Amino acid sequence: MKWKDWVHVTKLDPDKQLRPGDIDAIAASGTDALMLSGTLNVTKENLLTLQKQIAQYDLPLVMEPAGPEAVLVEGIEYLFVPSVMNTTDVQWIVGKHRFWVQQQDGRIPWDRVVPEAYIVLNPASSVGKVTKSICDLRPPEVAAYAAVADRYFHFPIVYVEYSGTYGDPAVVKAAAGATDRAILYYGGGINSAEKAAEMGKYADTIVVGNAVYDQGASVLKATVDAVQ
Repeated sequence: MKWKDWVHVTKLDPDKQLRPGDIDAIAASGTDALMLSGTLNVTKENLLTLQKQIAQYDLPLVMEPAGPEAVLVEGIEYLFVPSVMNTTDVQWIVGKHRFWVQQQDGRIPWDRVVPEAYIVLNPASSVGKVTKSICDLRPPEVAAYAAVADRYFHFPIVYVEYSGTYGDPAVVKAAAGATDRAILYYGGGINSAEKAAEMGKYADTIVVGNAVYDQGASVLKATVDAVQ
């Protein structure tokens, strides 16, 4: 299954600790892929530790870098590299990307790089604060960002990110209506089958992250079943 066909992705944060047995439960949940992703305190060391924990399971592994300082390539199927559409700081659109390319000196596996257009909508989240994003956007404004990302910049993924809180389905519906070729991802606050199904009506792919740590990996199976 290629990444464009995924409907459920589990996001694992290198800065957080899984409970004993959680990885077995995650692998058995039916999730389509695992994404290594975080905003704060992400290092090559804790990324490698997490990668070793999950390496034995036959699941696609995605690296979503928080910045150019800590990026894994070995053993990673895809690098999902975000640009934040609604940031007020240009480094989160292109600046850190230029630095990453420059420091890698031609060693980037471009065939495995998938650009993401992030629309960050939770002002209280770490990603919202770090990227200085304008988060109080109405559905038409989000739709416009999604259309620009898809039709003008040709991002293969548009990612509506509420990061830790459950978002407004009307916003995700608006983004879905504005995209044509891009795959629409939704992440934020999905901790039940009901929420997974609601956002899954509009998003092509839902991402479940915090619920794994807050409620345990058993919650994943219910969210997977709701969208598959």
